[in-house]
Amino acid sequence: MNDSNGYDVLKRLIDLGVALVALICSIPLQFVVAILVYKYLGRPILFRQARPGRDGQIFMLLKFRSMKLAEPGTAISSDATRLTPFGQALRASSLDELPSLWNVVKGDMSLVGPRPLLPQYLERYTPEQNRRHEVRPGITGLAQVEGRNGIGWDEKFKLDVEYVDSRSLTLDLRILAGTVLKVFRREGISQPGVATMSEFTGSSTRTSGGSRAEDNNSDSVSE
Repeated sequence: MNDSNGYDVLKRLIDLGVALVALICSIPLQFVVAILVYKYLGRPILFRQARPGRDGQIFMLLKFRSMKLAEPGTAISSDATRLTPFGQALRASSLDELPSLWNVVKGDMSLVGPRPLLPQYLERYTPEQNRRHEVRPGITGLAQVEGRNGIGWDEKFKLDVEYVDSRSLTLDLRILAGTVLKVFRREGISQPGVATMSEFTGSSTRTSGGSRAEDNNSDSVSE
């Protein structure tokens, strides 16, 4: 594992510089996306959800909302019914991730690292899987390049830990380049047979293809 202080400091400087430039340059685009979210999904425009970051420290993830709000007792409750064609297009383009650049600027996240998941998953990880929290979570990561939501949880976590053990600036650049290709090819947007991604219930049990544990005002936890 590349655990040198030099790598960590340089990566943080790169994250900060790139995220700041990207935030400023994307202001017109984010304004357009915000208008479209308001038009097709209404308020709130931003999706905010608590996620565990480095060492399991909780932070508030920001994204553009891509799903209808869950309404208990109505047909709009599952991911399949909440995810509209507009939301699918927003996710496929990864434009919903633009507000997460602010998380990178704040230091909650990195451009590259394991994707931040739900806090309730913390108690479900094996000790090995939990090692994914030894580094800052990322907007994209090795698991996203290798399959995004098209692969299962165990394989995702294996790739996350592989990144922790072999991270380097060269690997980060390869992941960023691979992410661009994934977005253009629109690969792995959802898990086969599921609207987005099934809930992680722990490695000792088989996950089922259904809705995930989330509150009524939350968006999807998947990529």
